[in-house]
Amino acid sequence: MDFQFFGETILILSAGIPLTLTLASLSVFIGIFIAIGIASARLWGPVWMQKIARFYLFVFRGTPLLVQIFIIYYGLGQFEAIRDSAAWIVLREPFWCAVLALALNTGAYGSEIVRGGLLSVPQGQIEAARACGMSPRLGFMRIILPQAVRQALPAYGNELILLCKATSLASIITLMEITGLAAKLISETYRVIEVFAAAGLIYLAINFILTRIVSFTDYRLTAHLRPASEVLLEIDENLTGANP
Repeated sequence: MDFQFFGETILILSAGIPLTLTLASLSVFIGIFIAIGIASARLWGPVWMQKIARFYLFVFRGTPLLVQIFIIYYGLGQFEAIRDSAAWIVLREPFWCAVLALALNTGAYGSEIVRGGLLSVPQGQIEAARACGMSPRLGFMRIILPQAVRQALPAYGNELILLCKATSLASIITLMEITGLAAKLISETYRVIEVFAAAGLIYLAINFILTRIVSFTDYRLTAHLRPASEVLLEIDENLTGANP
């Protein structure tokens, strides 16, 4: 392996990191709302809404993400009604087609994680909230949601990592993120090993940072599960640092 070329390749591919992170961030932001909506429909929606939610899960969990990207980018433009609608402003751009496909896909998988987190809240606590006079909305925000987030965070962290890696598929619709730049560089140099090794190292670094963020967030949200002595020591260190 040519390590000089390897180092230069990392610098070249690093130019695609902002696009990769933008794709992942927007997809996660949209996908979490989709996940919450689908999970809520399955848990509390009427029968017709539950059937629609189940059909959505069946489609997006049962087909490859690559196929979904192709259908959204190449397929929807075949319909004249879509080309004449306001949606075409978004669907004609490969960037937004990739975001839409990634968001719909992660929303399907994330909805099951969210649903599991919501179901993990003991029914007794929900009934206690109602007995205290909390409205369903207030009980959801103060009792159900905080506990559901703590339960779902580790599994959703894995979904975030998978989504970050899945952004590499956006290169097939002309987006020059990390994998897109790698494919272009390979076509110019024919040096597959160095280029893909550099791309893999960049993805590894991104996902390492992401796992640390998820782990730290999970650590902060589960203070009640740690020994009391450890929590008190942490509080004492924070107070000492704030008052030198």
